[in-house]
Order: sequence, then C-alpha cells, then structure tokens
Amino acid sequence: MKQLLIGGAWVAPQSGESLPVIAPATGEVFDQIARGQAADIDRAVKAAQAALDGAWGKTSALERGRILMRLAQKVLDNAEELSQLEARDAGKPMATARNDIQVLARYLEFYGSAADKMHGEVIPFTTGYNALLLREPLGVTAHIIPWNYPAQMLGRSIAPALAMGNAVVLKPSEDACMTPLRIGELALECGLHAGALNIVTGLGEEAGAALTAHPGIAFVTFTGSNEVGALVQTAAAKNVVKVALELGGKSPQVIFEDADLDRALPIIIKAIAQNAGQTCTAGSRLLVQRSIYDSFVGRVAKAFAAMTVGTPEMDRDCGPLINKNQMLRVQGYLDRAKRDGIPVIAEAPLDGNLPKGGYYVTPTLFGPVPADHPLAQEEVFGPVLAVFAFDDEADAIRLANSTEYGLLAAVWTENGARQMRVAKAIRAGQVFINCYGAGGGVELPFGGVKRSGHGREKGLMALEEMSSTKTILQFHG
Repeated sequence: MKQLLIGGAWVAPQSGESLPVIAPATGEVFDQIARGQAADIDRAVKAAQAALDGAWGKTSALERGRILMRLAQKVLDNAEELSQLEARDAGKPMATARNDIQVLARYLEFYGSAADKMHGEVIPFTTGYNALLLREPLGVTAHIIPWNYPAQMLGRSIAPALAMGNAVVLKPSEDACMTPLRIGELALECGLHAGALNIVTGLGEEAGAALTAHPGIAFVTFTGSNEVGALVQTAAAKNVVKVALELGGKSPQVIFEDADLDRALPIIIKAIAQNAGQTCTAGSRLLVQRSIYDSFVGRVAKAFAAMTVGTPEMDRDCGPLINKNQMLRVQGYLDRAKRDGIPVIAEAPLDGNLPKGGYYVTPTLFGPVPADHPLAQEEVFGPVLAVFAFDDEADAIRLANSTEYGLLAAVWTENGARQMRVAKAIRAGQVFINCYGAGGGVELPFGGVKRSGHGREKGLMALEEMSSTKTILQFHG
C-alpha cells in the first residue's frame, strides 16, 4: 500500500484502510493507496504549520527557488518512469503522458526561477512617514487536484505555493494518485524541508472534506465540478478562508467563413480528442458560420471518424475514461442525445482488440445541436463534440455566451478587427485567436468567469493568489 507523506515521512493512515488503484485501460487493480481521513488531514496540517514555524519558514526565497529547480531536474531525469506511471494510472496515451511530465517540469522551473522576484513596494506617502508594502506567504495552503491531469495539476497548484513560502497539504484525486506520490518521493530527495509538502490520499468526501473545513488552513485551491466546488467554498467560508476555484467549461470554437480552415481542422479534432475529452478546456462546442456549415462540417466529420482509440501503449488519439462511473456518465449523454433525435454526424469506432474491462466510449460528433439541449449546456467530459450553426457575428457571440460556463474560447477569422471584437465580447477567462490551447501555458494566467469559477492560476498571478500583502507605515518625524 502506498503511504501518506506527512511531516517528511511516509506513514500509514491511522485507520489502516486502503483503496484500490485501477488501470482505466483494463479495469484491473494494480496497487493500493492509503485511505486518509480526518485524523490524517489533521496530522498533515499540523506538520505543515510546524514547518512554517521552523526551518521551512526561515528558508530564503532564493533557496526555495533552488529546491524547486532541483525538483524540476529530478522530474526530467525520471521523465520516462513518470510518464509510464501517469499513463497507467490515468489511462492516457503515452504521448500525452510524456507531454504532461514535461509541463510539470516547466511549472517547477517557472516558479522556481520566480521565487525571489516577487518584490514589495515603497509607497509615496505624506511627509514624515515611510510606507512599505510587503508580500508574504499565506500559511498552510490546501490543494485538491483532479484526476484528469495529476502531474500537470500538481505542478500548477503546489509550485507557486511553495515558491511563495507556504506549506502545502495536497489531496490528489483517489482516481489518480500515483504520480503525485512519486513526486513526493523526489521532492524529499531534493532536500525539501519536512512538512513543507504533505500528501494525503483518500476519498473526496472524507479527506477532501476534512481538508477544506480544517481551521488551520489559510487558502484552498480546488479544480473539479461545480457541485463539489460549491461545497468547498462553503466549508472554507466558515473559517473565512480565500478559495480559488476552477470548475470546468463548455468551451466554444467559433469558425467564421474567412477562417483558415486547413489550419483549424486538426486543432479542432485535437481539442476534443485530447485526454479523451476529459479536459476542462476541451473544445466541446463547434460554432460554424452557416455559409460554410455543410462543407466544413463535412470535413470535420471525416477527420473525426478517423480518430483512433486505444490503450496507453497503443498511443492512439484517445484513451479510456478514468473509471466506470465516468464511462457510464458519458455514455448516458450519448444515449440521451440519440433518443432526443440529435443527428449523429460521425463516430470513431472502437478497436475490437481493446481490453474488455477498460472504460472506453465511442467518440461522437453531433449536430446541429439545439442551444438548450444538455449536450450544448453541460460539461460532458468525454470525446463528444456538439456542432452549431450561426449567421453573423452577433449570433456567434450570443451562442458562445449561451452557457453558464466561461473558461476558454477560440475565434477563427482572418479579419483583425473582428478578432478583437469577438474576443472581447466572449465571456471567458482565456480567448485564443486562430489557435487553441497553449501547450500547458505555464506563463499565462488561467481561470474562469461565471460558473467556471474564480481566482487565477498560472503565470505570476498565481504567486499573487498564494500570498498576502502587509502594509507597514513608519513615522520618522
């Protein structure tokens, strides 16, 4: 059984209980993780606070940065091992897993190099006073990361927190813990102080709930569903704790008639195929101007039907979904759309040689989809693409903004003025023009509006989120 990392040591959960680790590609158990609960969370929070009160709290920004840089190199040195672990645990194609490990290293490098560059300010003030603004760590920070990108999300979440001098309690998803636990081992090898990083595995309703409600926590970051995000925010609010939430999206790709369609086509397919559509920023809505709808959607259908699905070792376009419940959930959306008479434009058939116990669904392209249908409004989190037609710019903006989500969007047009008009009019935290995604986008502030959440991760803004300011006013006569 994989143990918990608490106070710089690997320890068993107080209950002695464990949870199975299941490979999505086969449905088979290949390991066990500790079932951490409230008592273990309490131990981890106290260990983190002890680190802040001790050596970690006295560590300079320069040295914090050096530790993160050493960890980045460890990740690169062990990249293939980590990629294999990530692929097996999360069901990813090997190419995706390898990319995720590279992005993890980039997060550690970016925040490691930025650790000693978050400066305070001297504020011009009334004669006779010195006014200073200091930027300080928040304290013990809680990080609940999802199962879809465990390696990337670990880096995105804990690297800025550690760079700013916080002490971390990480609760990875019970469906994808193996890479975070291995990173914990590498972090100790790099000289990270005991208690600076604590990892408690377990169920969300047990370990996760205990972490968000713990009175020793100063900040919570959570990525997941709207429903759980609301519970996290409610629990943290009782302790008056700041929360950063990333709660998914229903991201549109808006294709105008003057777009470079040859460039757009493969990117559209990749944006929904990547990680089998289990991506908060998946391009799950395709909005096509009516004048080119038939011709372009025909091309999309042909490319979509050519997608392949396989195990991690097969390294296909799509892998399995993360677990049986997610497979049944996505299949439910497919079945309902078909019952409701939504036309199926294309399907990517499953390979007959796939393991029978794996969690696979057929990638499906639907359209035209009514704007009020669940397929248009709800985050499916699978390889399902919904197509819509629009008439003009105003219609495109209306459709793009017609969901409760606002995480990411893309605008495809060669008209420069239209590019900026539409990008500014779409309500989303990130808008791409003639591209989609950013290969991890470590440097780019990321987060949503509306029900996609609040707060910002990535870029230097993450360091601001995970710190506080102190104003010092000194009278000198």
